[in-house]
Amino acid sequence: MLRYVFKRLGFAVLTLWVLITLTFILMHLLPGDPFVGSKAISDSTKSALYAKYGLDQPLLIQYLKYLGNALQGDFGDSMIYTGKSVSTILFEAFPFSFDLGIRALLFAVITGMLLGIVAALNRGKVWDTLSMVIAAIGISVPSFILGTLLQYFVALKLSGFTSEVLGFRLLPIGGWSSEAHKILPSFVLGLSALAVIARMMRSSLLDVANQDYIKTAKARGLSQRQLVVRHMLRNAVMPVMTVLGPLTASVLTGAFVVENIFNIPGMGKYFVSSVQTNDYTMIAGTTLFLGVFLIGANLLVDLSYPLVDPNIRLFKSKV
Repeated sequence: MLRYVFKRLGFAVLTLWVLITLTFILMHLLPGDPFVGSKAISDSTKSALYAKYGLDQPLLIQYLKYLGNALQGDFGDSMIYTGKSVSTILFEAFPFSFDLGIRALLFAVITGMLLGIVAALNRGKVWDTLSMVIAAIGISVPSFILGTLLQYFVALKLSGFTSEVLGFRLLPIGGWSSEAHKILPSFVLGLSALAVIARMMRSSLLDVANQDYIKTAKARGLSQRQLVVRHMLRNAVMPVMTVLGPLTASVLTGAFVVENIFNIPGMGKYFVSSVQTNDYTMIAGTTLFLGVFLIGANLLVDLSYPLVDPNIRLFKSKV
């Protein structure tokens, strides 16, 4: 177990180094200048800003300093949000992104598994078709299109109608100040992950249903409910668990788009604005912060496999 954990941690360190290096290279390949869009500043002021952030030094020196600071979790001050450190901005924005991501993942996992189970148990019937249509929509429609459509038809038109006729607004168009604000963004962000889970759960359950031990259990007279709960779900859920790590990454990166559509003050909103303004320190801080979070999430998913299936061991037993 410990050997496996240390091995994964070693890969995590290597992955972080690659991430840090690629981020540094891509930042300096971006066209433009972080101070070009600022108010008209003199050459002396611009030179002072370059010196402050170390941009006047050779790239190798910049990289080594950047690498050392990144390993210490020190990203310095934002180049655009003056007077605020990158760490302060990230810790202020992270709770919003985390809340959105958790809601979207819970919605995706719970609803996706239920849809997959319903589809598998009603193969070829109306519920199967309906579930797979929902999954197809989730996979094929990008979040920025779905979010914009729901904003217009649900948050603007339908909620405007309920506000005029019934005296209350059904759903707000943006923001994150109440539970009602969180429904549409969580739905939009979680729908694509829901679609993947539903299709995988259906396929896995149908595969398990054809196994010999399931046929034997049926011959013993077990009800469908007993078959599903006692024998089928545990084995069918393993393929779903294998994609939870990548789906977590997909949800968090998708949050960048959703946060901007629904005006949520999370990390995605700051990241997009930092890319637009070449805020190097903010780009580096956000990228590395999310990288560490995703690597940790994937490690937790891997370590949770034996909890679902005791036949899986992360280490060899001594005989």
